Amino acid sequence: MNTLEEYTDVVVVGAGHAGCEAALACARLGLSTTIFTVSVDSIALMPCNPNIGGSSKGHLVREIDALGGEMGKNIDKTFIQSKMLNKSKGPAVHSLRAQADKAEYSRSMRKVLENTDNLSIVQAEVAEILTEDGKITGVKTFSGATYHCKACVLCTGTYLRARCIYGDISNYTGPNGLQAANHLTDSLKAHGIEMQRFKTGTPARVDRRSIDFSKMQEQFGDERVVPFSFTTDPESVQIDQASCWLTYTNEETHEIIRKNLDRSPLYSGMIEGTGPRYCPSIEDKVVKFADKNRHQVFLEPEGLHTNEMYIGGMSSSLPEDVQHEMYHTVAGLEHAKIVRNAYAIEYDCINPRQLDASLEFKNIRGLFSGGQFNGSSGYEEAAAQGLIAGINAAMQVKGKEPLILDRSEAYIGVLIDDLVTKENREPYRMMTSRAEYRLLLRQDNADLRLTEKGYQVGLISEERYQDLKTKERQIAEEIERVDHENIGGTEVVQKFLEAHESTLLKSGTTIGELVRRPELDYEMLAEIDKNRPQYSAGVCEQVNINIKYQGYIRRQMKQVEQFKKMENKRIPKDINYDEVGSLRIEAVQKLKKFQPLSIGQASRISGVSPADISVLLVYLESRDRK
Repeated sequence: MNTLEEYTDVVVVGAGHAGCEAALACARLGLSTTIFTVSVDSIALMPCNPNIGGSSKGHLVREIDALGGEMGKNIDKTFIQSKMLNKSKGPAVHSLRAQADKAEYSRSMRKVLENTDNLSIVQAEVAEILTEDGKITGVKTFSGATYHCKACVLCTGTYLRARCIYGDISNYTGPNGLQAANHLTDSLKAHGIEMQRFKTGTPARVDRRSIDFSKMQEQFGDERVVPFSFTTDPESVQIDQASCWLTYTNEETHEIIRKNLDRSPLYSGMIEGTGPRYCPSIEDKVVKFADKNRHQVFLEPEGLHTNEMYIGGMSSSLPEDVQHEMYHTVAGLEHAKIVRNAYAIEYDCINPRQLDASLEFKNIRGLFSGGQFNGSSGYEEAAAQGLIAGINAAMQVKGKEPLILDRSEAYIGVLIDDLVTKENREPYRMMTSRAEYRLLLRQDNADLRLTEKGYQVGLISEERYQDLKTKERQIAEEIERVDHENIGGTEVVQKFLEAHESTLLKSGTTIGELVRRPELDYEMLAEIDKNRPQYSAGVCEQVNINIKYQGYIRRQMKQVEQFKKMENKRIPKDINYDEVGSLRIEAVQKLKKFQPLSIGQASRISGVSPADISVLLVYLESRDRK
């Protein structure tokens, strides 16, 4: 039987947030790229929450943008409300979060893909990977068509052998009732890839017309919207924003849930997969936080052209009748009409310890992996991995070194390092607390940290790179000026300080010293800083943060120096851990399993103690002397 045969440089399997970034990166780097999806209508689909960003996730989106990715640009075009979270805290934890128009987000991203040179979209289910001598050679679709390739990126999301579950109903579909991908798992297992089963879930959607908003608290966006992308004109995102709404569960809600726990597939044993600890279902919340008499519920619009509202905070897999009873106890939802039931979804993914830090499989050269398929959760985590996997697939085809970001360089570095070095028994979620150097890894300076790397890879234009260099120079010059710009205790200055409840000057000082005062900042001081040049808001923000937190930043940079020393101590690939005397048995087992690239990476493996690291360092030094 004759079957279709095609040749392409890179194959990307899956067109969710990871797949889109991977495919765009490869195509923009000049490689012929084919992206497969079970449905063209599911490109950049948002099957769960209708938002991009949030605590730590906003950092990831900014980093994706700084490296030349698309997510930030796309949400800037399609958001309906935007908010900077944690503004009452320090800049390290400020995070952008934007409500998306789901349909527009997907439509806009699809348009970008369709109009990118070197990129072809194919609606088909990939059923097999093809290898030769431990190297990827192509993929085969369910219909038997073969696509030969030099590299492949797997971004299957939550579609592999997916089933949606609520109560005792189990439906073998992907998210949103889309077709599952049922055949690739067997091929991966046949190639020695270790699979695992995870689950996630989503709440019900209700008809806006059936909600009593008078019983809820209206939630507004920021007066001044900050864009996600460093390339977006801030004026273009100052729009009329949609509202969200806050309400709460109550004891009646919790009692209904408790009475029906025996019918929950979470507790009946019907669900095999492990769910995300940091995004629990409402039944999980009621059980685990039994002392709480209420939980927050956010009503979020799914878009401007639909009446569907997302019930944030109440994901569930309880039976249909229980869902109706439970949701109707919430203030404002007493008469809510449910458009789509809540459900849990189970799916196959890999154990990510099989990957290098480049997101390439250790045992199959040219095969890369990104997104929820790597055991993570969240659109932003997926997109970040997809971008890195796509870049590194392209680098390999081009015969160049991979892009590997370490923990001191980016949240993306923290995310990938955690995935490939730690035992992840549940879907991984990014949090600011996971980053040791978060004062340096702020969302506001992502461009200063990463745009040069994006330029070196080839995803950042010359113009954008030169703009970055100009910004760096302006920041440095202004910090230098402010730190040496003297100011005396004139009447104008004293009145200014008095008005801002700041200590009056007894002698002259510098503008820099005034910026360091907690009650003042760089922007405020423009009033008395007569020699101030005109700079962009981005430059001003960096000047303020760098002066205000100078001591803390320096301290963290010293910590990074120590970290780099450990990261730069490479472990030879041919090392035999059985020959390293005094290493504990558990450490030997773990080091063999994870095959760390450096002493730093080895030190973060669970089961490898500081004493084991000392032994390893001594061994490597003695080996080097031979």
